[in-house]
Amino acid sequence: MDSVDLEVLKTCAAWLDADKPCELVTVVKTWGSSPRPEGSMLAIGEFGKVVGSVSGGCIEDDLISRLQQQGFKRLVPEVVEYGVSADEAHRFGLPCGGTIQLVIEPLHARSQIDQLLLRLGAHELIARTLDLRTGEVSLAKAEKNESPRFDKQMLRTIHGPRWRLLIIGAGQMSRFLATIAQGMDYHVTVCDPREEYYASWQLEGVCIDRNMPDDVVLSMQLDARSAVVALTHDPKLDDMALLEALKSPAFYVGAIGSRINNSKRRERLRLFDLSEEQIARLHGPIGLYIGSKTPPEIAISILAEMTAVRNQVPLSKEQQIVYGKSQKPSA
Repeated sequence: MDSVDLEVLKTCAAWLDADKPCELVTVVKTWGSSPRPEGSMLAIGEFGKVVGSVSGGCIEDDLISRLQQQGFKRLVPEVVEYGVSADEAHRFGLPCGGTIQLVIEPLHARSQIDQLLLRLGAHELIARTLDLRTGEVSLAKAEKNESPRFDKQMLRTIHGPRWRLLIIGAGQMSRFLATIAQGMDYHVTVCDPREEYYASWQLEGVCIDRNMPDDVVLSMQLDARSAVVALTHDPKLDDMALLEALKSPAFYVGAIGSRINNSKRRERLRLFDLSEEQIARLHGPIGLYIGSKTPPEIAISILAEMTAVRNQVPLSKEQQIVYGKSQKPSA
């Protein structure tokens, strides 16, 4: 599953390869509340075909309408604003006082969309710089914490997985978790030294590592944009990986299992050189309570919790799911 932005870029590349006119629309600045963050993209092609999103739908409708009436006339990128007045904010579905600024870029061979996709396929983090005066584009490696920048003459956007996810275990649930995580812009690595599991693993875009999980954790040099989820139920595989992950700056470390099993896991971890503060970082049982019972439902609940932690949304114990019991949390 591609992320939304990757789907937009692949669509642009397909239209260009077919010699079909198209434009790339990018959110470059917002004031007040906005449905989509800066850097969000929309591809718009002939007959008003669109992929991606820059708002809740109303701005897209206006862009389509203008294209159908005027056609593709831009030769260089143009800056467009919506929601400047209260009437426009209401018309385009923006909160009162909200404003969104877009760059609409006519695409051509010099836009380097194919080259960008090639480098993204190698899991590179790429900065794409657009000169609004000429439409010329350059590509360069980006920093992990770099954000989009716009100064009215140059637009620098960041492309590629901004987050990393290491999954311990190549079982059925791992497939659903990895697939959905890819759509959420994670670069996913699955680690499993068990031949009966890694031999049958096939999921495009996901790396499979046959080394021991704790060695993989160390080799990945986890940072604050990394997450680790242990799914094997095997202490020999999970515990040593968790031991190393809890020492790292990873924003999320979790392990599947019941409350009882996770309590036992924490007791085992106390036998090693971990502080109580480090052990407290372990999420387990993992996942937000959504009544999930099947592997895809559990995968969704895990990623929901990861997203909440990533966005620094406080979570209560009552929101967590108790796997294997299918019970609602007490009031």
